[in-house]
Amino acid sequence: MTKKITQEMIVAALSKVQEPELHQDLVTLNMIRNIEIKGDKVSFTVMLTTPACPLRGRIEKETREAVMTVPGVKSVEVKLDSDVPNDGRMRGLLNMPIRNAIAIGSGKGGVGKSTVAVNIAVALAQSGARVGLMDADIYGPNIPTMMGVAKLPPPTEQKLIPAEAHGVKLISMGLLVKPGQPLIWRGPMLNSAIRQFLGDVEWGELDYLIIDLPPGTGDAVLSLAQALPLSGAIIVTLPQLVSLEDASRGLNMFKQLEVPILGVIENMSYLDLPDGTRMDIFGSGGGEQLAEASGTPFLGKIPIDKNVRIGGDTGKPIVVSNPDSPVAKALREIAECMAARASVAAMGTNNSLPINIVE
Repeated sequence: MTKKITQEMIVAALSKVQEPELHQDLVTLNMIRNIEIKGDKVSFTVMLTTPACPLRGRIEKETREAVMTVPGVKSVEVKLDSDVPNDGRMRGLLNMPIRNAIAIGSGKGGVGKSTVAVNIAVALAQSGARVGLMDADIYGPNIPTMMGVAKLPPPTEQKLIPAEAHGVKLISMGLLVKPGQPLIWRGPMLNSAIRQFLGDVEWGELDYLIIDLPPGTGDAVLSLAQALPLSGAIIVTLPQLVSLEDASRGLNMFKQLEVPILGVIENMSYLDLPDGTRMDIFGSGGGEQLAEASGTPFLGKIPIDKNVRIGGDTGKPIVVSNPDSPVAKALREIAECMAARASVAAMGTNNSLPINIVE
């Protein structure tokens, strides 16, 4: 007589499966939901910490194999869902239901920081996350052009409504002033604009707010860090020495502001030539050196591709216009890595997801 399959047997099997990033088993992390047993068939849901989980395939395979070892089980259905953990930082004064706020910065201009921010935001949205994109470069707002947006929707009586493109909500000074109008503002006005972007915009609930910072280490960055508790920051650099020196200053600024560094990205890392060779136009390995020297994770290299520029000019980010290109794949992997690191940091303060069992 076949022994009846019980929920305890399934939970015991799943308790042997480790979450690769968090280094604890899925049961301890309370990531198992809705266990259902019907005869010799078992189904359950694994609640990932981000829809952009880079290891979802591995987790699905290992949970399926674990449950198949239970005596009597003939088939296993694994459903993958996600619940992005809140980073635990208090944003009550701004009344912002944002689970993670991540700044994309660099110490200098011209490194493709806005391009990285746009494509990371869109890649996260493509994975199923609720994403906002804030253009904090008040003096040189490029996000509207890169996202193909010309104006904001009509505001409500209380708040601005963000524009939306490619599944991402966005706000930018470029949507609030006439094209070509210069902004000659002093620090206090800059601070006020950033606070308005945070408090006077109807963002709704977001899994990630991606913030494109202006170059350098000036007023805008300080204003943002003071106004909004950040989950972390990403540093974008080129491989060349000058860029690394500036990026290092930006990285150290975040450390002084006690903002966690989620990682370093090396942009315009290399150019693949038609004959199969690779040209290091700006040198090589600089991003990895910066990450190693600062004890910061290295999130990846992004190659040079003219379609990135074309996509930025036409409002179609490369992850949308050419999703199978090497540069789009690199950006998607970086977005997944960043989301995973943000979840690891947030899970340190939030391990309270319930296990729901149906038998």
